[in-house]
Amino acid sequence: MTERRGAERVQVTIDARWEGVAAQCAGTIVDLSVTGCFILTSDLVTEGELIRLELMTPTGGSIYLWGEVIYKLSEMGFALHFTGMGEAEREMLALFLEYARFHEATAAA
Repeated sequence: MTERRGAERVQVTIDARWEGVAAQCAGTIVDLSVTGCFILTSDLVTEGELIRLELMTPTGGSIYLWGEVIYKLSEMGFALHFTGMGEAEREMLALFLEYARFHEATAAA
């Protein structure tokens, strides 16, 4: 299988909420990059569906992003590819990833 991902991925544990056409659910982001993420949650989505995602930050704030469902795993969750990000969202996500990398490295040490 060919690796299609071009962005560095960070293993994380981030609370999130998402809203799609048929459902609104909570979940846990376990894999995050500047281009997308994987969410452990209900799989009440369809491939190609647009999802509004809210990531909870360590400071109690939120980052709101839109993404397209790339694939789903039955009873496990789904992968999103972020779409339509403005510069402000991109910068907030980059800072959040920097924090997550540091936090993961500190926890592993």
